[in-house]
Amino acid sequence: MSQPTEKNAKSLRNRTKGQNDPTGDSHNKDKTKDQPKATVLQRDIGLISGICLIVGTMIGSGIFISPKSVLLYTGAVGPCLLVWAACGVLSTVGALCYAELGTMITKSGGEYAYLSEAFHPVVAYLFSWTTVIVLKPSSFAIITMSLAEYASVPFYSGCTPPLVVTKCLAAAAMLLIVTFNCLSVRLASYVQNFFTAAKLLIIAVIVVSGIVLLAQGNTDNLTNAFDSPSLSFGSVGLAFYNGLWAYDGWNQLNFITEELKNPSRNLPLAIIIGIPLVSVCYVMINLAYFSVLTPNELLVSQAVAVSYGDKVLYPVAWIVPLFVAFSTFGAANGSCFTAGRLAYVAGRQGHTVEILSYISLKHFTPAPALIFNTMLALIYIIPADINTLINYFSFAQWAFYGLTALALIVMRFTRKDLHRPLKVPIILPIIMVVMSCYLVVAPIIDKPEMEYLYCALFILSGLLLYYPFVHLKVRWANKIIEPITVHLQLLLQVIPPEYDKLEETSDASSTQL
Repeated sequence: MSQPTEKNAKSLRNRTKGQNDPTGDSHNKDKTKDQPKATVLQRDIGLISGICLIVGTMIGSGIFISPKSVLLYTGAVGPCLLVWAACGVLSTVGALCYAELGTMITKSGGEYAYLSEAFHPVVAYLFSWTTVIVLKPSSFAIITMSLAEYASVPFYSGCTPPLVVTKCLAAAAMLLIVTFNCLSVRLASYVQNFFTAAKLLIIAVIVVSGIVLLAQGNTDNLTNAFDSPSLSFGSVGLAFYNGLWAYDGWNQLNFITEELKNPSRNLPLAIIIGIPLVSVCYVMINLAYFSVLTPNELLVSQAVAVSYGDKVLYPVAWIVPLFVAFSTFGAANGSCFTAGRLAYVAGRQGHTVEILSYISLKHFTPAPALIFNTMLALIYIIPADINTLINYFSFAQWAFYGLTALALIVMRFTRKDLHRPLKVPIILPIIMVVMSCYLVVAPIIDKPEMEYLYCALFILSGLLLYYPFVHLKVRWANKIIEPITVHLQLLLQVIPPEYDKLEETSDASSTQL
């Protein structure tokens, strides 16, 4: 760390202490209150908040957009429902693998921490490069664009909302969400818990009404459910892409392990409770859709849940787009929450610019990393085709999911010394590696497109920055970045984390069971 940055950090700390104790006399105060917090991310996330983060991030825009994409690629109701169920099983398998990794390596950053431990640091760098610059902000953009579409549909009955309106609404939602996350971890958790409850409520309304309709004999769309043209190797992969997009978020808790209370217990427990709950909800909500909407109606619908509400819940159909907007807002909040932690951890290890690893002195949040993610997401709302973004996102993401599962297998042999509070059967990461390879390769073989080549080239282009700036640490780059870091530090009132305190809290949490 550079000397000017250390001086500014000390200055900011002293300034805050002066505000808290202007008289300089601390003898009359309680020792607990007088003891300053360590400048690290605090362990404020409990089991309930952890479950809400998983459920709230998984149930977002996907279940309200992807149903027609899954049906489009499968061609019939039966294969569509099977793909939804299989996606739930695969997500559960992946999450169990991540549960072992998260309890074994109690560091934030998700895949970044595990790839660093199992392979060369350059592999973790390429993950952070791709995820921080493209995957996380594009995901944030996709979710907020979906939020904007659902929020604007009721005001443009019978026509598609203007693109400029949805983009402005998406940008406003991003700014509001990043404000919550920069102000307080607990505030962001409360927001997540509230919107998770809201989305479970509207899903309960849709599922219960669907069960009633099926019980009344509305099963026409489920007869001959498997009458469809033969499926191709690639179309099944694309169907899985869109289904797994709706399930994406099962690994989000691993990004905030350092902020989770008793991660050895709460991480696997939150996964075991949260993901099966989401899987059941998804299959049931699709059955509810098909109890009312024909496959053709579902394919042409701009907003599937809204179309369902118009047919079933009239005259209170307006609650569907309202609560779907709530659901998507909660998913966007969860996406922003975890994205900032990855950029923070990568900056802490020197794989991104140092300022991204700094923490707000007042709020104890990774404000620079959160703001950086939001700035990129604002750029990514410019493209209009959400499905193209989904395919681009899934291609790269599943390549890294497969590498992470492979890391678990590798560390079974190379890191036998690591304590494993949870140990899954070796067949689970093997299944994850095989399925990840299929999901990456199948669409390319079936329908080669230039976007896959662009994605691979972008990932590898990170090496052009890694060698001079990370491996060699060229001095002239520090001379340019250092004054920028100092000015941003003073502007945002952020300081470097206290690494010794961070290591103490990590060691303490790893001993809790």
